[in-house]
Amino acid sequence: MRIAIVGASGNVGTALLRNLQSRLAERPGSLELAGISRRLPDIAMPPYAGVEWHTLDVGLDADMPRLRSALAGADAVVHLAWQVQPNRDLDALHRTNVTGTGHVLEAAGQAGVGHIVCASSVGAYSQAPKDRRTDESWPAGGIQTSHYSRHKAEQEALLDRFEEEHPGVKVARLRPGLIFQRDAGSEIGRYFLGQLLARLLPRRPWTPVLPAPDNLIFQALHADDAAEAYWQVLDRGESGAFNIAAEPVVTPQELARLLGAKRILPIPMALLHAVAGLTWRLRIQPTDSGWVDMAAGSPVMDTGRARRVLAWEPRITSVDAIAQVLEGIGAGAGVAPSPALKPRS
Repeated sequence: MRIAIVGASGNVGTALLRNLQSRLAERPGSLELAGISRRLPDIAMPPYAGVEWHTLDVGLDADMPRLRSALAGADAVVHLAWQVQPNRDLDALHRTNVTGTGHVLEAAGQAGVGHIVCASSVGAYSQAPKDRRTDESWPAGGIQTSHYSRHKAEQEALLDRFEEEHPGVKVARLRPGLIFQRDAGSEIGRYFLGQLLARLLPRRPWTPVLPAPDNLIFQALHADDAAEAYWQVLDRGESGAFNIAAEPVVTPQELARLLGAKRILPIPMALLHAVAGLTWRLRIQPTDSGWVDMAAGSPVMDTGRARRVLAWEPRITSVDAIAQVLEGIGAGAGVAPSPALKPRS
């Protein structure tokens, strides 16, 4: 099977390549891997070695011929490419995230790819209650005050339209919680804390008191478990939506235990929203207040379908995944950021 991975050098892309390389080691010749990214990783190092690489920007019209060439002959395409910074330039984010998804679907359709697997997110869902779990039937209309959530909802609409226009193509979408691994520490720290704050974070953060809203409740998983879910979808030829998250659901109590806090100081979500917005406007940190809105409104997902249909079971707890990425942020672990590509004429 020839698999083309769009966004292959990122957090999940790297984990997926590790997974697929392990399959290849067990069954040499069973897979052909093509990686598509804005930068060329160190192809002498695993898991990037032995992959056919294509460097291009999926958001650029000028790169469509290169994208079509990269997808030619693929049995399956995994679309992982997504941009979260700079979130002061929403046009640039929309070009990569929404226009880029449209380009990948168009090129895949033209190339006759039979299976498309796309990285959606818990962020694609409309606002939901936190006191019960929701399955994949919950509306994927996004939370309008979050650009990330809006873009994920637009991506889902593109997938819906593609399915209608290409009924013979299998289309799967994975909706994971937050995805962490140690090796993505520098990337995640840079995106959400900024370089200065990320450098100040110790490898094992500790606080005696944790200020947190009561409804700061979310789900997470390790990148290797996310990669296994992608592989199971590919190997089984599955389609449809899959919620992906590890246990336990992360609450202020779980975070307090992780950080060694003896006490939780309840604060209103509105206060966290205001602080995030103010510090973002002052350029103290790069995360706008829309991320707080998404955290407050996103559902607690029921992952039963993935466990039943894919026989998928995460091996790493959500709390251990968070601990790993915190250690990675403190250590500055990971690869350098992708350079911005100049538009090609």
